[in-house]
Amino acid sequence: MTAEAMSPLKIVPMVPKVVSPAPEAPEMATLAGQAETDREVEPAVRVRGLTVAYGSTPGIKSIDLDLPERSVTALIGPSGCGKSTFLRALNRMNELFQGVATAGEVLVRWDGQFQNIYAPGVDLVELRKRVGMVFQRPNPFPKSIFENVVYGPRHHGVSNRALLAEAAEEALHQAALWDEVKDKLNAPAAALSGGQQQRLCIARALAVRPDVILMDEPTASLDPISTGKIEDLLGKLSKDYTIVIVTHNLQQAARVSHKTAFFLNGELIEAAPTLQMMTNPRDRRTENYVTGRFG
Repeated sequence: MTAEAMSPLKIVPMVPKVVSPAPEAPEMATLAGQAETDREVEPAVRVRGLTVAYGSTPGIKSIDLDLPERSVTALIGPSGCGKSTFLRALNRMNELFQGVATAGEVLVRWDGQFQNIYAPGVDLVELRKRVGMVFQRPNPFPKSIFENVVYGPRHHGVSNRALLAEAAEEALHQAALWDEVKDKLNAPAAALSGGQQQRLCIARALAVRPDVILMDEPTASLDPISTGKIEDLLGKLSKDYTIVIVTHNLQQAARVSHKTAFFLNGELIEAAPTLQMMTNPRDRRTENYVTGRFG
């Protein structure tokens, strides 16, 4: 055998082909809805044929959507797609604007039965007690921390100081704020940080014991630490409340929601368990949005 034949085998390294990756959907590791994919949940709210127009300009068009009870539903989509209009329609807040016309039904479970909140004779004060709202920017009243929380119970006829104190403590515990404010309940609410003010607004909504809580981008104006506290709070509250949240942050929707609904140009394009929506959407437009191709 020649020396040439005995020489060691020459290994030629393979150079991998570089392929530009396609945009990816949000990180799925912390999906709140991951365990919810196969779980059947009764709806707390049923929306049928809901259309809202601002004068001659349509806001949302013929929306059908069920909102499962004791879970978080995220509404996503680009700016101006109708998410906030839909959210406000769930407790008739759009009626605060002039020239708004609403058609269709929003059926809320009310004393064990579904009632159309747009039916004649509906008590708006009672409706907004049952379906509370938390806005994008913290809006504490120019009152003490205590008086902010008990504003709702007072408005609904509770005057006993002990009952008000009990309601305030319970709501502040639920909003994960009690330990931070229990020694300064008489201090002005305006003295709290932005994140604390937003949790105070959540406590104020909880103090009247609603069935549904609507949140319109509740962390949009908050720092990352305060945002994390609100997101943790949503997970805890969803064990007892139905929560609907508008968010522009797909990662946030993935972290906190069980169901996601995608809106575009006033239409509901798709609604599904969040894990399915983010990893295997049915509609190409949804896929393009959650992978960052537009929006």
